[in-house]
Amino acid sequence: MATVSVNVIIKDPDILGGEPVFRGTRVPFKVLTDYLEGGDTLDQFLEQYPSVSRELAIAGIEEARLSLVAQLK
Repeated sequence: MATVSVNVIIKDPDILGGEPVFRGTRVPFKVLTDYLEGGDTLDQFLEQYPSVSRELAIAGIEEARLSLVAQLK
């Protein structure tokens, strides 16, 4: 998988009070994880949040995974 050079999940105090969102949107990353935890599919999430592309969603999941793995080392 290609390395993500620009964070796709950002925190900006001027966007939703600093809640982590997908870059270029006001869609919180937590909404995606809530969908997946609830048993919904990525396609269902993307239908509800068309401002998030499939590539951006997958890159966000990968970024979160890499961040978690880095914290475990």
